[in-house]
Amino acid sequence: MSTPAVTEWKFLTNHGLALMCIAADPGVRLRDIAEQLDITERATHRIVSGLVESGYVERSRNGRRNTYEIKPELPLHLPLERDLQLGDLLKVLEQPVTTAAPA
Repeated sequence: MSTPAVTEWKFLTNHGLALMCIAADPGVRLRDIAEQLDITERATHRIVSGLVESGYVERSRNGRRNTYEIKPELPLHLPLERDLQLGDLLKVLEQPVTTAAPA
């Protein structure tokens, strides 16, 4: 069986990936998100600020650090007109990956 070709696209956008980083660690630093996503801190700041401005994430100051709170009850704006909330998406993405046993 041949190895699949490397692609330049992702299944999730950087916004979704940053949201997953925040869900995993509400005290995560922008620097750490940038490193995990392999993007600049400036791009990470724009992404997280966008999530805050849209209301999906709330940012609060805790000393010299920011902490984040995700608002899982907010609806996702999907073109398929599905009635899903942010928490529904995060539950799916947080599930451990399992592989099926060969038949």
